[in-house]
Amino acid sequence: MADTAGEKKEYWRWQENCWIDESKDWRAAKIITAGIDVGSVSSQAVLCADGELFGFNSMRTGNNSPDSARNAIQGVLDKSGMKLEDVKYVVGTGYGRVNVPFAHKAITEIACHARGANYMGGNAVRTILDMGGQDCKAIHCDDKGKVTNFLMNDKCAAGTGRGMEVIADLMQIPIAELGGRSFDIDEEPGAVSSVCVVFAKSEALGLLKAGYSKNKVIAAYCQAMAERVVSLLERIGVEKEFFITGGIAKNPGVVKRIEKILGIQAVQTKIDSQIAGALGAALFGYTLMQKQGASAKAA
Repeated sequence: MADTAGEKKEYWRWQENCWIDESKDWRAAKIITAGIDVGSVSSQAVLCADGELFGFNSMRTGNNSPDSARNAIQGVLDKSGMKLEDVKYVVGTGYGRVNVPFAHKAITEIACHARGANYMGGNAVRTILDMGGQDCKAIHCDDKGKVTNFLMNDKCAAGTGRGMEVIADLMQIPIAELGGRSFDIDEEPGAVSSVCVVFAKSEALGLLKAGYSKNKVIAAYCQAMAERVVSLLERIGVEKEFFITGGIAKNPGVVKRIEKILGIQAVQTKIDSQIAGALGAALFGYTLMQKQGASAKAA
């Protein structure tokens, strides 16, 4: 579909976000650390001042990991008035973690999401669902955010952020509106049966031809996503303090259906759920800097 200017409208395009805590003066901090999460769909950069969240930038991943990492960090540096040399330690994470050119260390996204969820949801969080752009992970952690067990499903993007982007374009509805519209229906439909984006798209088109409204098709897809990730969670076991990270955590159509199936309400946070991995990476950086300082004193 074209807009009034004759250009194709990108319904999948989600809102990029750059934020800093203007109540804090980063210059007063002893240690500034950064976490860079280069994912398949989105990239985040987080700045922490003395182990506390100071700022972040969340944006679409570009054509290559090094440039995506640079663009993500530069956005939040510019907003804060920092320079890269002000950052004492940088940790890379996500699928592009080994391609962050200015990182001191790379740590897996599973460990970083657990650490970030511990900060965002509190140390009572034990079960984490990370719904990323191309995969889903079910994670168990302890009270310090250390991973104790995990399962991952990366066979198809149907139950991920990329799958939801495909549906947004197919329905020609902005992705931010999908969750709300999935409840604007007369009755809850059955889930779409396919676990593949290509076939789910075909099935959605078939439902439209059969007389389903767009909202009802969206509801069927949200239900399918919820059922798919719940099956992953049930294999690892879900404890009451349950936290969701990743972009899909912003979609109430999926989240509320997950909660309904599980009979558990996810822990709420005011922090953007999409930055959990980068936040955990920055916190790991702070811990590593503290250890270096302790070692230097001991020597």
